[in-house]
Amino acid sequence: MTSTVTTSTVIKDTVLITGASTGIGAVYAERFAKRGHNLVLVARDFQRLENLANRLWEAYGVNVIIEAADLTNRSELERIEQLIASDPHIGVLVNNAGVAVAKPLIGSTPDDFQKVVDLNVTAATRLGIAALNAFAKRGGGAIINLASVLGIAHEIGGGVYGGSKAFVVNFSRALHQEGAAHNVRVQAVLPGATRTEMWDRSGRGIENVDPAILMDVHDLVDAALAGFDAGEVVTIPSLPDVADWQAFEAARLKLLPNLSRNTPAPRYRVKLAEQAA
Repeated sequence: MTSTVTTSTVIKDTVLITGASTGIGAVYAERFAKRGHNLVLVARDFQRLENLANRLWEAYGVNVIIEAADLTNRSELERIEQLIASDPHIGVLVNNAGVAVAKPLIGSTPDDFQKVVDLNVTAATRLGIAALNAFAKRGGGAIINLASVLGIAHEIGGGVYGGSKAFVVNFSRALHQEGAAHNVRVQAVLPGATRTEMWDRSGRGIENVDPAILMDVHDLVDAALAGFDAGEVVTIPSLPDVADWQAFEAARLKLLPNLSRNTPAPRYRVKLAEQAA
């Protein structure tokens, strides 16, 4: 289902935002509209999208196309992929759509988490690849992937959700590595706990979250966009000292020369020798 609110002037690259009907996606839509970008808003709830589109058109005079789509449905996902590939005006993808399930792994079934994988991993991957190829052919663009701090800190919780966001972090790095030579910018945003409807949808309930760790969604997006404007590849909006991230990265990079070698590490060779004796 598609609907359009239009004006006569195209100002900047069109921004396609998934999960745009509420929460982080809706705030991204408002912020990019304020910057003068036309929009393609994607989510399942057509009425919410239409209400948001009308409000943004009235406030900022930008063109807004709405695409009601369930990105866990392959045919609907492929429709959005094709839109990214075929519309030359689209130059920014905000890969925001996601879902969380607040359940322990023990006592659950694989089906309990299937939508987490379908949306957070499969949809994000397919749209990211479609955007990277389309933007590279057009001479440039930008991809903003919404990950999570759980992608680097599974101890906080999250189970499959945290694993899906770890994938998004690594996937974003791969997109950045390949896209840089084609003028395609990539940013992974790692929010902490954020005040959105996702808490209630996950089954946990926002009332069970410590307010001391819960960031306002507007503050989150504004910080993420400040990181985007600064050219950051990874943005953690709540992290006070960027030196901590730089130290984390330095430690990770120090591992690289020794992660793949043609012999086991000496400590394992000693154990093997003991076992053979």
